[in-house]
Amino acid sequence: MVCMDTNSSLGVGVNPMKLFIHAKPSSKTASVQKLDDTHYIISIKEPPKENKANFAIMKALAERFGTSLACVRLVSGASSKQKVFEIII
Repeated sequence: MVCMDTNSSLGVGVNPMKLFIHAKPSSKTASVQKLDDTHYIISIKEPPKENKANFAIMKALAERFGTSLACVRLVSGASSKQKVFEIII
């Protein structure tokens, strides 16, 4: 699956869904907890160093929504526990 860039002419009509994530890095267990349609708490085992935690969250979101990693983009919060992702499903 290849996702289209929403800024290109090919991406017209593609509306990415915004997800608001509270990240819990360095957790003992990995889990995705849905609070409502757009808010999630994601616990991951990876530490918040060298972008490992952000990448693990992207993988968890892609798996949760049944899409490829290319369809998930970090919009804001790269160094924060409060993050905003866009996902095309």
